[in-house]
Amino acid sequence: MAQPIEIQSAEQFSELLKSSRIVVADFYANWCGPCKQIAPFYEQLSRQLSRPKVATFVKVNTEAEGAKAVASEYAVTALPTFIVFRDGSVVDKVKGANPKQLQSIVEKLSNDIENVAQGGSSSASGGIAWRGADLPRGYTDVSDAIDVRGLELLNADDTHFSVRTLFNKDKPSALSKDKATSDEKDWVESDTDEQLLLFTPFNSAIKLHTIQITSLPPTDEDDDDVPMRPKTIKLFTNRPHNLGFDEADDIDPTQTIEIGENDWNSNGTASLGLRFVRFQNVTSLVIFVVDGDGDGEKVRLDRIRFIGESGEKREMGKLEKIGEPGE
Repeated sequence: MAQPIEIQSAEQFSELLKSSRIVVADFYANWCGPCKQIAPFYEQLSRQLSRPKVATFVKVNTEAEGAKAVASEYAVTALPTFIVFRDGSVVDKVKGANPKQLQSIVEKLSNDIENVAQGGSSSASGGIAWRGADLPRGYTDVSDAIDVRGLELLNADDTHFSVRTLFNKDKPSALSKDKATSDEKDWVESDTDEQLLLFTPFNSAIKLHTIQITSLPPTDEDDDDVPMRPKTIKLFTNRPHNLGFDEADDIDPTQTIEIGENDWNSNGTASLGLRFVRFQNVTSLVIFVVDGDGDGEKVRLDRIRFIGESGEKREMGKLEKIGEPGE
């Protein structure tokens, strides 16, 4: 349908992020051999998937005077780098001329493009995940690294709630016009008291920068059964299995976080910044919800997203090209 748009300025790029629901950006340089090798493949994707005001493919020359600021804004340190934006926020990133990885992301993206073009949402299981807050600059959503088969949630009311719901890619029903009405609710609540223990294993070691927690309890203050948002959270890294509640109370956590009322945004999401040096090689994470933000007996969680880096981080500094092995 359309060739990629060459970005001439940061202002132009900013306008495209506002006018197009999905934007795919190719950060390149004229001297970069791998950039040239993958360019025809990228242009083919652009012709196949571009949709006016829905999906826009762009190219950003990291050495062009008007586009340098865009590369700096998104911490591009390797070439080529492909970044996918949805509603102005970064949702995925590929470093290097890797057609298979780019194709995998685009296959997920194609469903989203069709859904958005038809006025729907990205409800397909392989689509781009909803998030309740923007990504920190330079980091991506690494929630796909979760080994869902090993998830375990203690003290959850499992009558209607499933732990996998926390990582559902759909927008929470509490934020949608069509509220969940079936017995299968798309959030979790604690059972006998406000505490929860979530064990999350990962398929590979990741670096965690931020945890985004969404909690959307009803606003009926006269109902004593209304669940609370979490207030105190303790994090434990690289445990071979879940902890018990007594053990979680007794041992020192990797980090303790207190969530204040002002930390929750309009989407009911709190972005919890981590002490990054302590979360550099994480293979599993235990999240201990110690208490809630009120006098109730239950805590509610709707979504959790892990933000950081997967794989080895390259040295910051001079832009480097990434090609095929052996180049």
